[in-house]
Amino acid sequence: MRLDKFRQLMVEDNLDGFLITQPHNRRYLSGFTGSAGVLIITPEQQIIATDSRYYEQVRQECPEWELVEAGYDFVGNMLELLRGLGLGARRVGFEAGHISVSTLLSWERALLGRLVLVHTEGFVEELRIQKDAAELVCLKKAVALADEAIDHVYTWIRPGLTELQVAWELESYMRTHGASGVSFDLIVASGPNSAKPHARPTERPIQKDEPITLDLGCIVEDYCSDVTRTFCLGEPAGEKFMNIWNTVLEAQQTAIQGAKAGLSGQAIDKLARDVIEQAGYGKNFEHSLGHGVGLAIHENPRFGMRYTDEILAGSVVTVEPGIYIPGWGGVRIEDMVVVRDDGVEVLTGARQEPMLAING
Repeated sequence: MRLDKFRQLMVEDNLDGFLITQPHNRRYLSGFTGSAGVLIITPEQQIIATDSRYYEQVRQECPEWELVEAGYDFVGNMLELLRGLGLGARRVGFEAGHISVSTLLSWERALLGRLVLVHTEGFVEELRIQKDAAELVCLKKAVALADEAIDHVYTWIRPGLTELQVAWELESYMRTHGASGVSFDLIVASGPNSAKPHARPTERPIQKDEPITLDLGCIVEDYCSDVTRTFCLGEPAGEKFMNIWNTVLEAQQTAIQGAKAGLSGQAIDKLARDVIEQAGYGKNFEHSLGHGVGLAIHENPRFGMRYTDEILAGSVVTVEPGIYIPGWGGVRIEDMVVVRDDGVEVLTGARQEPMLAING
């Protein structure tokens, strides 16, 4: 089915063949999870050219694909291979955003002008936007494990632990409970560090009564998750934290309740942004509301001020408004949703708690 859709895109762009090199796109079309190889797709054939490290892996993972044992010199064998597939003097697409200038030049030298390399953007990525049932199963597993990790840390965290210790506890839990890895470098940011949307964990000890942001995700069966929670240990100092936390939650829930297929990413972003602006914190929410998640942790579509495309049913996107105040801290709440024709399905299940009892 995926190859059929891809070949239809090739027809629409008048392409006789295509070279796929981007790892997530290779995995999406073929099932191949190795780190090196080129997919060669024609109207009648689908081939994986790789080196000896992966011959057996291709046979196991991709039984419907023809293996070409290209060794370590794909470029040297490129012209003969492509001409043998009837692609001489034909138009062959390549993923311009995923190969270097140096690689392109080496291809052009090897091909001697015997076929036409055609610059393309987003061919496979366009197909990856709408998740099928099998992909949703994997995504839900990754989300569920991230939820478990948050629930675990909620019962474990206490003042005096460093941000780095908390980050490692989250990562260790996910890796020992079924994750093959983390989706990104985890964020644990406390106090004024939480004012940085992409803070890195430090040796700073976590303290009671201050904002603490956890942003985490894991990879299960090659698919990613992404969830954020912000809370205080004990009663927050003053009313500021609760005012901001409630504003962020209202912004998130407004977007979740209003989002559906057919709206633009810009329109969905505005649902949340309007709430934050009306509360007087517009200048403190400078990133987009959300991003697509799948094989990659950041992919299309987007809920953002500049994403004017319509959101398609079956898209999986984060909803993560935030307010960040330098010198004080920040609040971000993030859930993953599946966009449907009549609304969204929330995948994230970790509870949203502004305050946690202090353990121990």
